[in-house]
Amino acid sequence: MTENWKPDRTLLSVPIYKSLADQIADAILDGRVADRTRMTPQRQLAEELKISVQTVSRAYEELSRRNLLSGEAGRGTFVKRPQADRGPPFTLERVPDLIDLSILKPVCEELHMERMATALSRLAAGVPLRVVHAFRPESATSRYRAAALTWLKTCGVETSPYNVCLTNGATPALAVALLTVAPPGSLVATEVFGHHSLKPLASYMGIGIVGLDVDDEGLVPDGLERACVDGKLRALFMQPTVINPVSTMLSEDRRRRIAAIVEKHDLLVIENDPLGPLISDRPPPFFAYAPTRTFYVTSLTKIVMPGLRIGYLVAPQRFVATATNRHLVTNWMATPLLEELATGWIEDGTALSLVDWQRQALRSRHRIFQSKLGKVPHSTHPQSLHAWIPTPEGFTDAGFAAHARSLGVAVATASSFLANDRLPYPAIRVSLGSVSEEALGLGLDTIASVLQAPPEAPLPA
Repeated sequence: MTENWKPDRTLLSVPIYKSLADQIADAILDGRVADRTRMTPQRQLAEELKISVQTVSRAYEELSRRNLLSGEAGRGTFVKRPQADRGPPFTLERVPDLIDLSILKPVCEELHMERMATALSRLAAGVPLRVVHAFRPESATSRYRAAALTWLKTCGVETSPYNVCLTNGATPALAVALLTVAPPGSLVATEVFGHHSLKPLASYMGIGIVGLDVDDEGLVPDGLERACVDGKLRALFMQPTVINPVSTMLSEDRRRRIAAIVEKHDLLVIENDPLGPLISDRPPPFFAYAPTRTFYVTSLTKIVMPGLRIGYLVAPQRFVATATNRHLVTNWMATPLLEELATGWIEDGTALSLVDWQRQALRSRHRIFQSKLGKVPHSTHPQSLHAWIPTPEGFTDAGFAAHARSLGVAVATASSFLANDRLPYPAIRVSLGSVSEEALGLGLDTIASVLQAPPEAPLPA
């Protein structure tokens, strides 16, 4: 293994393969075995420890499952020390005078304050008992579920009220879905540029992530097919409709092809679709092509109002009980006050009117973007909340982001969304709805100036 460290046979215990794997894992994580160290061949280590080759093989497999080893054809097995968790792509703290284009938010103006104030005033005049006394999850009344079905229908999803789980936004719904489809030790595939919280969430659950190729349209079906060859893949996590970092939208033909692959290889699917009805030219959601295999997630947060953290998880019939149990132990129930607000807005049309308003507001934001950066290589959609910009040759995405921040503008880096360990190319994601139109124009001017500058960040003063 190394001259300074080898596994100690006297410390092995039953089951031996796991005990051996734990010893090696501890040595990797505390630095006694360096990253990229070539592991001792299995037969040699078995002889040294006086155990079977099969036991060593199982230990190495366990370490690979923990993402601590990687095999390279013709070369052997190497240590793969885990990288520190990538932080979120956005800036967590509020920084005075910083134009924050890193966080993905819808456009939010005085109109939204007025709508919320009106809704709260109406509730204050007659607070329903179910909001005050709600304590058990079954207090999600039939009225709330009926509103959820109405909203899901605008997203293109037809389902039963018993298949819907009401959640505090999309993030808890995605966590519940992942807990349901992928037990510890399994593998889940996703786009190489995917959801920023998926990889750390999966690592906490002991789930491996496989990044799949994407092109100008999104997920490449042939890449998914290749990933299924060894039969180890359990599920596919996908963002097929504009919300993905590259802002692509899968065609109906591609959705059908992926659905066929999913069926052929007996995969489950998590579809994250928080933009729902905002995207007017969208095909039917992937759920429509594989309803018995797809966990569909949407919410009101990204398209109605940021503070309205209510989401809906639709589970296939055979997984309803499992998903419900996972939601109980992780979230218990959605917040009744927010359920009441969301339901009222769905019923009286406020929610859809705010979606229409958002669509118009984004049209103006995209005009600003095109006037400032339309000539540089980028990908976006007319109703997307963001744009994706590959950085010029010589820049790293982190270097570009640091340079922009030193000039007062925050952007998200491609590395924050990376499912694999290797970045296909450096890029940045620019949010179009997180600041005022004036600040957006100034921020995009700064980004334009960095794109034209040599790839060298200024020295600190």
